[in-house]
Amino acid sequence: MLIAYVNNGPGWEPITEMVNLATELFGAELLIVDGKLPNLLDKLQLIFLKRQKLKSNEKCLLIFPGPANLLSLLSVEGWRKRFSFIAVWVIDSFWIEHIPLVAKLARPFDHIFITSEEDVIAWMSEMRTPVTCLAWGSDVLRLGGKDSKRIWDLTRIGRQPPEWDNDGNTKLICSNSNITFHGRLKGFDTAAKNQEMLMGLYRQTKFLLAFSNKANPTNYTHPIREYITARWTDALACGAIVAGIAPREPSIDRLLWDGATLDLESVHIDDGIKVISEALRIWKPNLAEKNHQLALERLDWRWRFAEIALVFEEHPQDLGYEMVMLKEKIAKN
Repeated sequence: MLIAYVNNGPGWEPITEMVNLATELFGAELLIVDGKLPNLLDKLQLIFLKRQKLKSNEKCLLIFPGPANLLSLLSVEGWRKRFSFIAVWVIDSFWIEHIPLVAKLARPFDHIFITSEEDVIAWMSEMRTPVTCLAWGSDVLRLGGKDSKRIWDLTRIGRQPPEWDNDGNTKLICSNSNITFHGRLKGFDTAAKNQEMLMGLYRQTKFLLAFSNKANPTNYTHPIREYITARWTDALACGAIVAGIAPREPSIDRLLWDGATLDLESVHIDDGIKVISEALRIWKPNLAEKNHQLALERLDWRWRFAEIALVFEEHPQDLGYEMVMLKEKIAKN
């Protein structure tokens, strides 16, 4: 199997590490493609020169940041004749309006995986291709934890509403309420080190601050569709509770569980500190144990990989071993 990945760089380290994990467990070859838009001639060839599905043992999984990257398939050498099966996994799949017209006309994929369950029907309509939802996940088995000793009450990673964005100010307000606060971290050079550092911090914190894109919009988030990202799943994998305003989507409600999030009800820091203070008063280590356990059952990337393997009709040995380890750990906890 070949796994081809468009790496969007800073901010995409959790997905980069997921891709590295998938490459390992599928025993695949990894190809990094640049994500540049093809020229007009390449687009025309994509439409008029269809794939030739020759008898081949090689299959391809493309993992792309968003729909706009679908045409990066053209960067995979020999794609038209090389593979018996090509599937694409689109991470920010809620940007349906970004699906290139050329991709709709050419229909080069045998299967499409997306992260937003609410968009399955729309993707099937646009692409006329089988579509499966693979929700966001985390490497719970290797990097997660249920540590009972947590030195930080509240941790901040990533974008926040204006009143929460200044770490110095937030730390002062937290200190006045006897809340230990950890602000943003500088990233490491590699995705592996960055992810290891983040997960280590999550295992030391009780609450992680995060607000949905609708509660805290920016010019690069979707204006209507709400969604979670790695902050949510990685924090839960490490036993932390996500404090903020969760996305209001049916599929996310089904994916998460009671106690996974703490609703701060507003984006104002004074209101949020009051809610967090009360939650800290009743926090117990068993809450971290519960979140870690349910993350193993629902969020581990290996569950997503197993669905991919089923569609590909593959039985990767290493994935099989780690699925056994995952199920054994769930049973022992």
